[in-house]
Amino acid sequence: MRRPEKHIRGRKRLLELLDSKDNVTIAMCKDNIPYLVTVNHYFDKKATCIYFHCGLKGKKMDYMKANPVVWGQVMDDLGPVDGECDQEYRTVMFRGKVKFVERMQEKKHALELMIDRLASRPAPVKNSLTDASLQRIAICRIDLLEMTGKESLKKKK
Repeated sequence: MRRPEKHIRGRKRLLELLDSKDNVTIAMCKDNIPYLVTVNHYFDKKATCIYFHCGLKGKKMDYMKANPVVWGQVMDDLGPVDGECDQEYRTVMFRGKVKFVERMQEKKHALELMIDRLASRPAPVKNSLTDASLQRIAICRIDLLEMTGKESLKKKK
């Protein structure tokens, strides 16, 4: 890292930041053409993986099937520094490998975790899950291979 004073040290801090945000931006590449998408997700601390859902067909699936290695980022934008040409932020970047969840039980479990995290009223949404509805979506799991973090925080006076 070019600016070591901005490096977030400690795996625990990186994982906490990754867990604290609802959205993750994922970069993919196919045939030397990049593609970038932001998705909501659930970070599984125990398995150190990220779950997200998408359609069974489409650009994301085409890219992930062609090349399952992705790069991702979660950002905590803390806003501009008053009176300065500077921005406060914390960010975690990661490289990972996408796997498509096939087992219905794991698919349902991952989707329920996402619903619990993201829905204001999770019970009715979870109650509407059926085998048929689960077969119409893809659940993707990103197994994290490496992580790094960077922050720019000004000391408060």
